[in-house]
Order: sequence, then C-alpha cells, then structure tokens
Amino acid sequence: MRRWIALILLVGAAGLLCWVPRSSSEESSGGFTDYQVISHAMGGIHDHAYTNSYEAFIANYEKGNHVFEVDLLLTEDGKLVARHEWTQHMTQLLEQEDKLPKERQAARLSYEEFKESKILGAYDPLSWSDIMDLMERYPDIYIVTDTKEQEPEDMKRELEMLVHAAKERNPELLERVVPQIYNQPMLKTVQDIYSFPSLIYTLYATKDTDEEVIEFVGNHEIDAVTIPEQRVTRAFVSKLKKAGAAAYVNTINKASDVSKLKRMGVTGVYSDFLTEKDVESTSWLYAFGK
Repeated sequence: MRRWIALILLVGAAGLLCWVPRSSSEESSGGFTDYQVISHAMGGIHDHAYTNSYEAFIANYEKGNHVFEVDLLLTEDGKLVARHEWTQHMTQLLEQEDKLPKERQAARLSYEEFKESKILGAYDPLSWSDIMDLMERYPDIYIVTDTKEQEPEDMKRELEMLVHAAKERNPELLERVVPQIYNQPMLKTVQDIYSFPSLIYTLYATKDTDEEVIEFVGNHEIDAVTIPEQRVTRAFVSKLKKAGAAAYVNTINKASDVSKLKRMGVTGVYSDFLTEKDVESTSWLYAFGK
C-alpha cells in the first residue's frame, strides 16, 4: 500500500515539475499578453463588479494584476468617463439612487453629476483624465478599452477624444492602451484615428464564424481575440494561436474554470475577481488534469 502511495506522489510531483507557467515557458511579448488576467471593469471590489472605480483599480493592482479593462461612455456634456451603461439598473447596482434625482437615474449624466455620485457610497468614479493619472503613476499597467457607445460615430468620437487627451498629456501613454474592436470594419476606424501597438478583437457582438475570425486575424495585426466562454473550443484556440493571436475568455470568476480553459490552450481570462496569483495556482489542477 505504501509503495502505491509513494508511486502516486512521485507521478504527481513529476507532473508538477513538467508544468511550467505560461509566462516562463513561452517567449515574452513584452506586452499585455504576458499576463493571464484582464481585470473586468477595473476588477471587483468587496464582491461588487462593474464599479470601474479608483478603489477597485487599487485593490486589484495591489493583488498583482496589471491589465485593466475599463468601460467608457460619454457624459451629457461630452466628457469621456468610466461607466458601463446609463440605465436605472446600473444606478441601482452602483447604489447611487440617493445621490441622483429620480428623473436622472436612467439618464446620461453630466460630468459633474457623474463625478459627485459616489459608487456604493464610498468609491470614486473615474474619468479618462483620472485613468491617465493612474497610467502615469503606475507605468507597468495596460488599459483595455471597452467603448460602450452604440452608434458608430459616437464610438469613433470616444476614441478620438481618448487619443487627443493622451497626446496632449503624454503620447507614450498610448503605447499601453489596447482598444477592443467588435467587428471587422472597426479595425480601419481605429487605425485611421491612431496606430495603436496592440489590438483585441472581442467576439461577443460579431456574427463572424470561427473561420472568418481566423482569416481576419491572420491578415491583420491582431494581438488577441476575446472569446465568450460558450464559444471556446480547442481547435478554435489552436488556430487563433497559429494565426498569431493570443486567446482570452470572458468573463471567468472560478479558478476551476480557468484550469479547464488552460487545457484548451487559452492564454488567459477576463475576470471580476481572479488575480494573476489565483490563475497561477490553478497549475496544481492543470498538472493533474482537473
């Protein structure tokens, strides 16, 4: 019996020794794809997601995350701010009902209203100017943009404002801004505004087939593709990597799910609550095929 136990332990140890984290087993790109977690909406804080808040950023940065997705919208007076949507539901989710008159709770807020409405009664909302402050203060972070305006012209305006503000502040900041595109024509729109070093093709809004996505990635400089969890297959991920794109999956909050996705070849995940350390810890599950 003891011999069997010893053998099992030896095999398990050998599996762990053979497993090497992605960051050390693959060549470093020197960019955002060196990381396995993209903090969704600046990451969660105290079990709350979608805050896009200063405190959420700080909490997740201090836990070791370096890539932060941020939702961007225009205020009523044309300022660029971090907010997922202008709806009654979001006002309730962020617990801002007592900060806003009833008729403003489902409205596109002014910049002043946005900045004066604390999130969950305690957290500070972020403007694009605030986010640039963070990028200057923390030169090892990347910002992934999720432009939430529905009309193409408004989405274009968001990116133009973002680029203009960064060029005025410090053009080098744009080296660490990673726009997400949601369809193939958007690539040209973005490139006409600025030649960003990195881009992500996010698939939740497209009707492209897997083969169309692979062809598009192969013909253009797309650094990563973000795939809805239900759309992930080993074959799709493998073909994306052969075409030159890392594969991320959104939005994943369980370490056990990350282990399964790793076995399918994904690079990393968008997450509200997982950290780089959490994802590295799944190496135990990965080594044993869990």
